[in-house]
Amino acid sequence: MSIEFLLTSLIVVLAPGTGVIYTLASGLGLGLRGSVFAAVGCTLGVLPQFVATLLGLAAIVHASALAFMVLKYAGAAYLLYLAWCAWRESGALSVGGAQQDRRMWRVLRRGITLNLLNPKLSIFFLAFLPQFIDPAAAPVPQMIPLGAVFIAMTLVVFLIYGALASLARTYVIEQPTVMKVLRRSFALAFAGLGVRLAFAGR
Repeated sequence: MSIEFLLTSLIVVLAPGTGVIYTLASGLGLGLRGSVFAAVGCTLGVLPQFVATLLGLAAIVHASALAFMVLKYAGAAYLLYLAWCAWRESGALSVGGAQQDRRMWRVLRRGITLNLLNPKLSIFFLAFLPQFIDPAAAPVPQMIPLGAVFIAMTLVVFLIYGALASLARTYVIEQPTVMKVLRRSFALAFAGLGVRLAFAGR
């Protein structure tokens, strides 16, 4: 495993995307526990995408305009749904309330769904991982450890992002104006990502 792969993977994982934004929102709204559930959920959502790459399903989705379109619009619709939840204060940035365990499992499910419906992830694996394998050897055995390291790195970085966000939670929830601005900002971020995914090409 080369240093180039590790550095490139770290840069990709650190870049703000749907998983990072969702984990930050969960950390600010629900604290450290909420951010952990969000980070784990988003990471679990990556796993099926990686498996799809290994099985060759990502190539099929990439080749099929209809399959790609269905996944793309489903993912975009879900991002817009999260934007609506954030705007009306019922999403990851909602604070307080009862049935915390139930809410945490909802955060986990949303994190999984968020990445599960993103067709760009499996295509990313399909384009990214082969650059770091020996073309003369069997590809799958080489891609498994690379994908495992990338997914583990994703989890660690998301947990750090969430922990940092949870540290600011006390200040944020005591400032209603700040909390409102953050809700609106996250809602607009989710909406923007949804629109960008809807208009993304293969």
